[in-house]
This record gives sequence, C-alpha cells and structure tokens, in this order.
Amino acid sequence: MQKPQIAVLVPCYNEEKTIASVVRDFRVALPHAQIYVYDNNSSDRTAEVARAAGATVRTETQQGKGHVVRRMFRDVEADFYVMVDGDDTYDASVAGKMIASAIEGPYDLVNCVRREVENAAYRGGHRFGNLLLTGVVRRIFGNRVRDMLSGYKVFSRRFVKSFPALSQGFDIETELSVHALELSLPVSHGEGSYRGRPEGSESKLRTYRDGWRILMLIFKLLRHERPMLFFGALATLFAATSLTLAAPVLDTYVLFGVVPRLPTAVLAMGLMTMAFCSVVTGTILDTVSRGRRETRMLAYLQHPAFIESQD
Repeated sequence: MQKPQIAVLVPCYNEEKTIASVVRDFRVALPHAQIYVYDNNSSDRTAEVARAAGATVRTETQQGKGHVVRRMFRDVEADFYVMVDGDDTYDASVAGKMIASAIEGPYDLVNCVRREVENAAYRGGHRFGNLLLTGVVRRIFGNRVRDMLSGYKVFSRRFVKSFPALSQGFDIETELSVHALELSLPVSHGEGSYRGRPEGSESKLRTYRDGWRILMLIFKLLRHERPMLFFGALATLFAATSLTLAAPVLDTYVLFGVVPRLPTAVLAMGLMTMAFCSVVTGTILDTVSRGRRETRMLAYLQHPAFIESQD
C-alpha cells in the first residue's frame, strides 16, 4: 500500500518538563512519522531536550502560537499533519485512528474532542470559555465543529497549504475552524483523553486575555467572512434608532406643520444615511469576501487529495 507521509508538528514555549514525553509517545503511536518541534524563544532547555528525544527542532522567533503555526505550515511538506501542544495533556495513542479517519473519509480536518480524565485538566473558566466561544462560532459559521479550542488536530496537505494563517496567538485555533467551515471542507471528530499538566509545568494560556482576543477575532472574522451579516446588523440598528427619533418629529410636523426639534431631525436623517451606507458597504465587501474565498478554494484544489492505493 502507498504509505502517507506524516508530520507531527509540536509548537513549544518553555516545555522542558514535558516535551520529551510528547516526542516519545508520538514516536510509538506513529513510528513512521517525522516529528518537528518548533521552539518559540524558550528560556529553558526545551529545544535541547526535544532534540535529544529524537525530534527535528526548528525555531520561530516571532512570539505567539499563530506565528509558529504559520511557519510550520509553510516549511513542512507532508501528506498529513498532526498538530499537538507540547504540554503532554493529549493522548498520543489516538493519533493513528485520527490519521486513518482522515484517509478513509477523506477528511481535511479531524479534530480531537477532549475527554477529561482528571479534575485538574481544565483550569478555572476554561471549560466555560471553550463552550461559549465554540457556541458562538457554531452559531455564526456553522455547527460542524466541536471543541474548537482543542490543540490536537489532523490536517490534510490541501488544508494546510490553503490556510492563510493570519492570527498571532492562541486565537489561531478559531481561525483554523472558520477556514474549514467557510470553504465547506469535510470535517470529522475523534475523541481522546485530556489530562492535567504534570507538576511543575505551567500553562501559557491566559484565561481572560486570550479569551478576549479569541472573541475579538470571531467578530473580525464575521466582518471579513460575512460582511453582509455584519453591516446588515449595523444598518438595522441605525435605521431602527433613526425611525425611533424621527417618529415624534414627523408627528409634530404632520399636526402643526413645524419642526420644533431640528437637531433631532438632523440626527435621525444622519443615522438613516449611515444605515444606507452600511448596506452598500456590506454589499461591496460581500463580493470581495466571495473573491477571497474563491482564491483560497483554488489554492486548496492545486494540491491533489491523498488516495491510498496498491503499488
């Protein structure tokens, strides 16, 4: 059988205590895969420990997971990519099943839905934040993605090479999901255990700061990917406010033939003008957004799908 070329991508920042275990576990789970650890300016011995464990170690100097993912996707060539965090919280043994699912589907994204096996697996607020943000994306862009913020995913080559990767930090997980939803790519889910970090290992995710960044990215993607919905909502707000302000002014004018509150009339007219401008803006940007989507689809189609066949 033709064997797929598999790359395991591990973005890392100060994971000296866990990275060796991650590399060893994935070496056992995927013995024919090439394991790449991308060190993101670690101040400890992450790179040295990863190299000693048998991984190919590379460096990304721009700080942030988004920058690391962008570099990994640009540099590494493979048929399938397994991306996993270097904190040793994910179950490497399910990687083979996720790869098999991606091939048999075929699926361009196989997302690992986390099954909590320890009470300390999720930090305070993380479970609620994940449900909230995943729910917002499912509501706006489509309900085909579960556990959006999981850091354990399998991608096809077509997905990776058509993904623009514009995010800088942990919001990259949201951008990955929206990319799959907006291009209507085939998506599947696996399930794997999710455990707490080992003692002495510290999470780099900041609950409120990174949660706010992810929420802002969702609104940004809404504006970029669904401009008619975004600017249509603004137009509705402006128009409703304008009509509310104009109603008593028009009523007075009809009854007495005068406009006693001229500033209110001017404000109402200005808001209605803004409503029309929002509709026009949304219409124009919707055409632009469609063009960007078509460009990404063409980039996706440039790479043939992997087909398992007899030699």
